[in-house]
Amino acid sequence: MPGPHAIATLLLTALALFLFSRDRIPVQTSSLCIIVALALGFSIFPYQTARGELDPLLFLQGFSNEALIAICALVVASQGLVRTGALAPLGRFVARLWSVNRALAFVTVLVVTTIVSAFMNNTPQVVLMIPILTSVALRAGTSPSKTLLPMTYASQLGGMGTPIGTSLNLLVIGTAVSLGVPRFGMFDFIQPAMIGAAAGLLFLCFVAPRLLPARQPALADASPRVFTAQLSIPPDSALVGQKLSAVIDQAGGDMSVRRILRKNAVALAPLPDMDIAANDQLVVRDTPERLMEYATALGARLYSGEEPVDEQHPLKAPDQQIAEIVVTQESPLNGRTLDQVDYDERYQFIPIAIHRSGQPLEAERRAHLRSERLYTGDVLLVQAPAEQVAELKRNGSLLVLDATSDVPHTSRAPVALAIMAAIVLAATLRIAPIAIAAVVGVLLMVATGCLRWRDATRSLDSGMILLTVAALALSFGLVQTGGAAFLAKLLLQAGSSLPPVALLSGLMLLMAVLSSIVSNTSAAVIGTPIAVELARQLGLAPEPFVLAVLFGVNMGFATPMADNCNLLVYGAGGYTFRDFLRVGIPLTIVVWLTLSLALPRFFPLQ
Repeated sequence: MPGPHAIATLLLTALALFLFSRDRIPVQTSSLCIIVALALGFSIFPYQTARGELDPLLFLQGFSNEALIAICALVVASQGLVRTGALAPLGRFVARLWSVNRALAFVTVLVVTTIVSAFMNNTPQVVLMIPILTSVALRAGTSPSKTLLPMTYASQLGGMGTPIGTSLNLLVIGTAVSLGVPRFGMFDFIQPAMIGAAAGLLFLCFVAPRLLPARQPALADASPRVFTAQLSIPPDSALVGQKLSAVIDQAGGDMSVRRILRKNAVALAPLPDMDIAANDQLVVRDTPERLMEYATALGARLYSGEEPVDEQHPLKAPDQQIAEIVVTQESPLNGRTLDQVDYDERYQFIPIAIHRSGQPLEAERRAHLRSERLYTGDVLLVQAPAEQVAELKRNGSLLVLDATSDVPHTSRAPVALAIMAAIVLAATLRIAPIAIAAVVGVLLMVATGCLRWRDATRSLDSGMILLTVAALALSFGLVQTGGAAFLAKLLLQAGSSLPPVALLSGLMLLMAVLSSIVSNTSAAVIGTPIAVELARQLGLAPEPFVLAVLFGVNMGFATPMADNCNLLVYGAGGYTFRDFLRVGIPLTIVVWLTLSLALPRFFPLQ
């Protein structure tokens, strides 16, 4: 039986899995609570090991762990590719190929995405590919939902091939190294990963499109344009002589007056205590329906330009364009409201609606979009002049989806590609560890102008950092107290009648299920130390069991919350939860069975 410290650590691990799955609790808060509980608990109740008392400060060593440093550096370096538009030629090639042969273009996208994802963190790549695929699909008159989800799954399949493919790989490998498992090289496990990815790609190419319905983008059915119009106050109106604030209240309280036009074309600032005069024109910006409501409520005449609005003279919005902005982890909108980022002055767009978790924001809340806090995966429908939409895309700080503007491409793109290639080459040839090569790459990205420090720091996610540290601390605690050995023993007893190959396959499937239910990071937290202990109790090589965890946690296909990339396309493609189940479950089975056969052939258990 495990001791009290092991039991406490196991209970804390269960609590961590619960907290990490709660959307309402910030992952930063959950992670920090776990770290503090471990460090403080082992300080108040010391634990004796064979080498003496366990130092509680060791639970904080994750902050300096090589895996965390490599993860952060690679995420920042990948942003250099995104900011310079280094893969823009790929987007133009896909667009041309799409116009010639859609089937060939679809297969090309999946294959190229899989290959690139093996050497580039898949989250920035998915962020980069979303506007490309959305644009070419809309231009071709097809639904983006047919391509976005398969593209995301292809990036996850490719990410299994190398240590730098995903941050999960580095986390699993880094944890295993701290437990005494030899370090994996750049291409040590690419062969079984390629076989699994090939099986998955065949499914995505020929089966997945038949399972996915042709859904409209998230806000395609909720895109009312915003118009600027004038509400003319007639001389005999009861509003004459009243304060502007009273007029706004009479209109319902939501009317936003931009300025007031008085005779002789004098434009006045809309101060709340200003007196309304006869023939004043209130310049208001809103949807046609709401403008009509304001005119009726105030008894005013609605004008568009110099002409009154009627059937022959409808509202006009020259050079205005509708676009969708996806809130990503590194977005300046993430976790903030539009008012907090001063969107009107900084971005100069008009917010119209928000799409969140497969459901549009309730109509009665749309008037308060400026105070609505935004989160990763939200899709914001906006309107702005076409030139401003293009500028937002060129700036790169927001992920803008529209069907007209091209992906940015700068003269520094070849430099960014060369730096990323150098990082991969240095790690492959073992010139330097991945962490050091990636840190040097970040320095070169900044020094050559491919990346600004503002963009570099913005790309780092505090939740990812603290979650990684908490994962390393829990793994350390489970191993030191014997909790991992206890769980491995239970797993061994449950499968006592099974051969080691079946246990290996079962461990991989367990990690895949956990990744879809809680999160892939949470699965990696508990899976890596169990895999190492399970191999040791069986007297087998630990490497295949560690890879079973690595492959399993990368198979979070069945739910949107299993992976950040799933969440990104969830809103952008207009998917439902059932779409992920319909495609993700059979894809998981295909990849799991293939890897269960391939892994023991390349990594013998004995």
